[in-house]
Amino acid sequence: MATFLYRLGRLAFRRRRYVVLLWVAILAVVGFGAVSAPAAPDPGSSMPGIESQKAFDLMEERFPGASADGANARVVFVAPDGQKITASAHRAAVDRAVEEMGHGSQVAGAVGPFQAKAVSEDASTAYATVTYKVKAADLTDGTKTVLEDAVQQARDSGLTVEVGGSALATQPAAGGAAEGIGIAIAAVVLLMTFGSLAAAGLPLLTAIIGVGVSMASILTLGSTLGLSTTSGTLAMMLGLACGIDYALFIVSRYREERAKGHTPQEAAGRAVGTAGSAVVFAGLTVVIALAGLSVVGVPTLTKMGLAAAGAVVVAVIVALTLVPAVLAFWPNAVLSRSSRRRGRIKESGENNGGSRWARFVLRRPLPVLLLSVAGLGVLAVPVTGLQLGTSGDEAKPTSTTERRAYDDLAKGFGPGFNGPLTIVVDARKADDPKAAVKTIEEKIGATKGVVSVSAARFNPAGDTAMFSAVPADAPTSEKTKDLVHTIRSERPATESATGAEFEVTGTTAVNIDVAQKMQDALIPYLVVVVGLAILLLMVVFRSLLVPVKAALGFLLSVLAALGSVVAVFQWGWGAGLLGVEQTGPIMSMMPIFLVGIVFGLAMDYEVFLVARMREAYVHGDGPGEAVVSGFRHSARVVVAAALIMMAVFSGFVGAGESMIKMIGFGLAIAVMFDAFVVRMAFVPAVLALLGRRAWWMPRWLDRLLPRVDVEGEALSGLPSSAAPDRDGAADRETARV
Repeated sequence: MATFLYRLGRLAFRRRRYVVLLWVAILAVVGFGAVSAPAAPDPGSSMPGIESQKAFDLMEERFPGASADGANARVVFVAPDGQKITASAHRAAVDRAVEEMGHGSQVAGAVGPFQAKAVSEDASTAYATVTYKVKAADLTDGTKTVLEDAVQQARDSGLTVEVGGSALATQPAAGGAAEGIGIAIAAVVLLMTFGSLAAAGLPLLTAIIGVGVSMASILTLGSTLGLSTTSGTLAMMLGLACGIDYALFIVSRYREERAKGHTPQEAAGRAVGTAGSAVVFAGLTVVIALAGLSVVGVPTLTKMGLAAAGAVVVAVIVALTLVPAVLAFWPNAVLSRSSRRRGRIKESGENNGGSRWARFVLRRPLPVLLLSVAGLGVLAVPVTGLQLGTSGDEAKPTSTTERRAYDDLAKGFGPGFNGPLTIVVDARKADDPKAAVKTIEEKIGATKGVVSVSAARFNPAGDTAMFSAVPADAPTSEKTKDLVHTIRSERPATESATGAEFEVTGTTAVNIDVAQKMQDALIPYLVVVVGLAILLLMVVFRSLLVPVKAALGFLLSVLAALGSVVAVFQWGWGAGLLGVEQTGPIMSMMPIFLVGIVFGLAMDYEVFLVARMREAYVHGDGPGEAVVSGFRHSARVVVAAALIMMAVFSGFVGAGESMIKMIGFGLAIAVMFDAFVVRMAFVPAVLALLGRRAWWMPRWLDRLLPRVDVEGEALSGLPSSAAPDRDGAADRETARV
């Protein structure tokens, strides 16, 4: 591995013009494809293997068009305080607005509140329903203007009018200005780390090119593969963070090799051969974690994981080829200003901050270990109160009309009105379908926690019916979850008595089923991903205990991060500081998502840091000296890499979409815990206590595992410049640049 990458680095350095032109051509081709590609279709929310999805499938089969995915608008009218919406003046204003909303070729229908009996008991609130023939993304500006003008007309009459549904829902931005601030912070960290504008700019430049290729590819393939906006956002988030970090490690090692007296081309080759090996295996762990999301069995999650994995692969290839090629154009520009001024490159000192910290931990390994474990353990405590679910309009800012419509409906009709349950009855086997449906309707209506049920609607064949049941509590309430389980648990007796079968679905039931599916998939996912990563790390480090220690450290950091997410987004601690206006259940996909991504990133730091320790140990240092050597060479760069990732991820906390905001916060806090607590304290403390046992592996297993030479042992025997005359000429040419 090291030898191959060494040659690749030298080749990219020597053929720099061809390499740069190749990447520019790739970016141009995929960019043209992205511009020419049709808009990606709505990926949908299919969730195989859950009851609510089976009910939806039955509805599509028996009620053609009933589950059409056209846009809709629920327009909520609220009378002024102390007045009734049924007053003649208010009623006339509502009727005029509904009539106006029904105009337009894209409108399928507009049903007023007085026609549909959609008026609250106290007559203070009413709502109208407008359905459209096309999806929300396909609504024209003219159609939206008709709806907005009708709403404004009703408001001018003195009514409070808000619009829920998808027709006017805004598409949230990924990160906004905060994302740009994150990149700016990353640039400052790079500048402080390297002391050179060129060295700071190179990782940013190459990472942006890599992200450009990845995002353009996603846009190009989006219409074919059904990749969503969230998939692209995640790919950009990880592609940018990993791209900067991987380039950072290559450039840092290049400067180190130059300090040893190697020529620019030789230094580039050795940097790619050593740090590049760590980049490859670090990238592989991220790819394994992301691709492993496919074992969950959720199509949307699988696509998001594979898209992000592709972005990480691009980041790795860019770091191995484009970075050394760009270095070849300005081989001395990435060196510190003092080194360029003196004309001599100074090697890093033996007693820098990293080595001093390592010696501190080596002197007190047990207290450091106990303190780090206890601290992360306390932060993980909120996980015991984790409540999974899917937030809707109630999680949006109060500045949005969707959120205000949600609140008005909850106030006028009860908290459960925003999340009704849909009951689908298959009465094909019943002797009297109508009587069977009536019995089921009465049985569910009498269930404790159900406020009301609607009249059943039959399909044209008369063998299938569906009706709604309104819970007494909010869609995300634990009581509503218990209600769904109660209805399902009492189902066998009802089905036996009627001969008809029924299933519970609707948005609320879907969210409950998805949460359960995610919870059930978490352990198998952990086993697959952690197992594969441990095997990969065994190949890298030739050790049994180091990979196990890495996995345990990851569990500590991810549990602490998940506990922090629960404390902020579910319990509301400091939620206002992050712009979280409404707390609630944690997104169902969040635990698995956080586990997958954080595991990959945690292994990044493990590989980068411990690979230098392994390299020192293989080259003759004792266990303690190897730890100090690893920290002396890598601690500063790992800290810089962590700060960069935290800055990039924190930028996404400014997103309008709650899932992206939650993921950004979770990843940023997880990187902080993993880099500054686990890798900087837990890891050296464990290695200090294990001593030489940390690097032990049974001989039979050592023979079975392939050797990849990540520590670059094969390169140690090379002379200062192992290259033919042509390469030497290239070195002399670039040295003059």
